[in-house]
Amino acid sequence: MLAAQMIANIDTAIANIAAPVIQGGLDASGGQVGLVVSGYVVAYAVLLVAGARLGESHGHRRIFLTGLAVFTVASLACAVAPDAGVLIAARAVQGGGAALMVPQVLSGIQLHFTGPQRIRALGYYAVALSGGAVAGQVLGGMLIAADLFGTGWRPIFLINLPVGVVLLWAAQRSMPRDENGKKPGSTQEVDVRGMALLSVTILLLIVPLLLGNDEGWPLWTWGCLAASVPVAVVFRWSQRRRSALGGRPLIAEEVVHEPTVRWSLVAHGITTMTYFALLFVLANYLQDGVGRGPAYAGLAMVSWVSAFGLAGPLLVRVPERHKAAMPALGCLILATSYTALWTYLATAHHAGPALFVLLGIGGFGLGISSNALIAQMTFALPDRYAADLSGVISTNAQLWGALGVAALGGGYLSLADGGLESAVHAMEAVLATSAVLSVLSAVAAWQGRLTRATSGRRLSV
Repeated sequence: MLAAQMIANIDTAIANIAAPVIQGGLDASGGQVGLVVSGYVVAYAVLLVAGARLGESHGHRRIFLTGLAVFTVASLACAVAPDAGVLIAARAVQGGGAALMVPQVLSGIQLHFTGPQRIRALGYYAVALSGGAVAGQVLGGMLIAADLFGTGWRPIFLINLPVGVVLLWAAQRSMPRDENGKKPGSTQEVDVRGMALLSVTILLLIVPLLLGNDEGWPLWTWGCLAASVPVAVVFRWSQRRRSALGGRPLIAEEVVHEPTVRWSLVAHGITTMTYFALLFVLANYLQDGVGRGPAYAGLAMVSWVSAFGLAGPLLVRVPERHKAAMPALGCLILATSYTALWTYLATAHHAGPALFVLLGIGGFGLGISSNALIAQMTFALPDRYAADLSGVISTNAQLWGALGVAALGGGYLSLADGGLESAVHAMEAVLATSAVLSVLSAVAAWQGRLTRATSGRRLSV
């Protein structure tokens, strides 16, 4: 399951590196290339909560295998796509497959592990996240640079085929079978109306955030953002009404009303926002500003994501009495890294070895905060809310990530005019903003800890 999480992350990152080559290879417009990148993310974000709920109602193993099969077949369609339209559609299907399989991973961790074993499992989960990000950055750059047999960008999707087939075989043999029969009050209570309303709400939010910068923020983007508010209100009304009538809502009220979860989601969302923005901005800075190639840009984040992966297993070794402070501490380490990067670029104006060291510190901080915040949320709720929490955490991250690319990424593009000096100043502005946001996330993370203390729940994560 963790390997499936990894390949889903690979395909989130890999298309960003390949975007310029895809545009040239398919003679696609800038808007079409944007949809190749964002179509996957849109489908992924829209269907995450639905995927989590379907896993609970129809069986985590069944939905995981279905999602993995869809993802693998869609990868083949991406690799052989004759034009941009087919590639966009295949990427959307690929994102839908990822949305079916990914929530089952976090749900499985919460359902099958407790105490220190859960923290250790979350550490391995972090390794899978970082491993996917590393592979997406590095493999994307290397495969494109290699241009195997003149196939250009297509191997970045073809590589999913053998991996997907092996994972399907391994999952069928190793994953525990779903219980026979339906859980009481599960399948018959799947909230189809709630799924539809939430999907429309997320669609109205994330599409303009992902495409607004490239399209110049036309009227339709603002219309979508405005329309998301009343649709979200209707969604919340439908959830409360369904709960009042004795049915099970798509997202349990206990999840959205739990103060620790709310504060932790804010902290986790803000740090994810700065990370997504950094991925986008750093690739542009190194290629368009400094003049490096895609392979170098792909390798640049290796220190970040490698340190991110190491943070999870190390978190298990932290003494029990200090674990409650880890979410806020991780956010502050992240803020320190952004501040150091800002200072370095302001004085050095290049991308030397020190850049990678400072990026590694940031990745370690994000790894500490992300793992500790997720653990804090899973311990704040009973295991029966595993599916609800899994979908909410993943969707929350995607929405904040899209906001980061739109706001901070858009700010960078508006400040950088193609020269090195303007690119450095734009990068400095993004890093300074990210440092401030990370401090705010530390405040939110600490507030979540205080909430648990005053409510009498144990603080150990």
